[in-house]
Amino acid sequence: MSQQSVDHDPDFPGPEASSSFGDLLSQFEKSHSTKRTEDARDGTIVAISADSAFVDVGLKIEGILPLTELREKDGSLAAKPGDKLRVAITGRDTEGYYLLSKISVARPKDWSSLEKAFAEKRAIAGVVSAAVKGGLSVDVGVRAFMPASRSGARDAAELEKLIGQEISCKIIKLDVADEDLVVDRRVVLEEQEKQDREKKIATLQEGMTVHGTVRSVTDFGAFVDIGGVDGLLHVTDMSWGRVNKPADLVSVGDAIDVRILKMEGASEGKKSRRISLGLKQLQADPWDQAAAKFKAGDRVKGVITRTADFGAFVELEPGVEGLIHISEMSWGKKIHKPGDVVKPGDSVEIVVLGVNPADRRISLGLKQALGDPWADVEKRFAAGTVVEGPITSLTKFGAFVQLDESLEGMIHVGDISAEKRINQPSEVFKTGQVVRAVVLEVDREKRRIRLGLKQLQPTSLDEYIAEHKAGDLVTGRVSKVSQGKVVVELGEGIHASCSVSAADAGESTATQAKADLSALTSMLNAKWKSGAASAKAEPAQAGQIRSFRILKLDAAQKKIELEMAS
Repeated sequence: MSQQSVDHDPDFPGPEASSSFGDLLSQFEKSHSTKRTEDARDGTIVAISADSAFVDVGLKIEGILPLTELREKDGSLAAKPGDKLRVAITGRDTEGYYLLSKISVARPKDWSSLEKAFAEKRAIAGVVSAAVKGGLSVDVGVRAFMPASRSGARDAAELEKLIGQEISCKIIKLDVADEDLVVDRRVVLEEQEKQDREKKIATLQEGMTVHGTVRSVTDFGAFVDIGGVDGLLHVTDMSWGRVNKPADLVSVGDAIDVRILKMEGASEGKKSRRISLGLKQLQADPWDQAAAKFKAGDRVKGVITRTADFGAFVELEPGVEGLIHISEMSWGKKIHKPGDVVKPGDSVEIVVLGVNPADRRISLGLKQALGDPWADVEKRFAAGTVVEGPITSLTKFGAFVQLDESLEGMIHVGDISAEKRINQPSEVFKTGQVVRAVVLEVDREKRRIRLGLKQLQPTSLDEYIAEHKAGDLVTGRVSKVSQGKVVVELGEGIHASCSVSAADAGESTATQAKADLSALTSMLNAKWKSGAASAKAEPAQAGQIRSFRILKLDAAQKKIELEMAS
């Protein structure tokens, strides 16, 4: 090592003298601090007077601590009853009170004490002396460096304010040979913050109402500072009504009262502790009065909030929703999805079907508010009424026809055509096709309307009735005689009834089998050419060709009544 010429201040000792002086200073401080350390006690401030604080130190009489030891540099008092602190007993006054002195974090004066503090990870005291590149210079008995990132300051202005202040810090790097010392204030602040948080959490209980300040707002809720401790106010606990986004209700900086709903981990000793908060819990639950406000059968109004595959939800009042099930949306029309009928934001009038406050459920009906279309269905769609409407759906057994907004009728596959056999309705119809049909039957109990298409197609009987009138003389073949009734065949598929006396109804042994159509036609033609039938009165027998007079023609019932011509 090259020697250097060093000028020494005559009042500042050289290396050897400095070493001896340091040893002497260390011994002096050690000897004078022993008694103070032995008298050190933990105390609790019980009262504060104009110039002193009375501290309970676990003895029969309190101790007195001058307020000057508790004041900040700006003169403010940094203490209050209930605060705990470390004090030393320095004596007693004339009234018997113990005289106390506040014990500050020790500031090491030599490298050995620094090494011990470093090994024990203990906080030491220091004074920020100057700002240097990348951080601050701190006097802890020797010069130490504190990186700006470990200062606990949030910006350059706060960093500048630390110069000249006494701080507590921990050694994070120690190299005695190079006299390299790095300290950290931030870790001490974080530990203190953690301790303060633990103390605060210890005072909190589930069910308490506390005052807080909104610190941040997210999509799922807001974080609220309740005195150094953050809790989560979830969006579902903000209001009994529906909340689209938390920012609609709270903003950063808002002062609000909240209720502590749950404290997860606080009692299990977990490091991660979650506090759940509620705002709506400070207000009355609207479901408590739901049963009194909404009763089965009531007609009410609401707004559609959302739809699902099974139905639509309706807000009846803030915090109270009911469900319109898809089956309660239409009397007759089949609803494939609720969105085809209602959409979010729609105002609707509905009927309350049932209320279950315990499960927070209200069943609603949309179709009931429109009135039951089946109440007067027999009047509006009496049997024989001709209707017209589009085909709504096809099945293997028939086709459904829309009669009005709420009712459908069905044409059975057997009632589609009288001329040919139809295996499936899809052979004749397509969905959406408009058809005309006649009402065959109405069953209000089973909510069923049967329609017919073939019944509108004219038959040979219809044509026969249209071409004749009451009083006409006609010729026909007696096909059956039975107890004063004679069935007469007037043509292919055309049958009429004739009432006769017992004398005119001769017993016939002829077989009631079907006659050959060509034979019947030829016989009728022969009679028509030769004029009236034989004037000789003969009892009616099966197979006879005779003359009859038409008494009545009923097109609706498709009936013809005859009498025997004389």
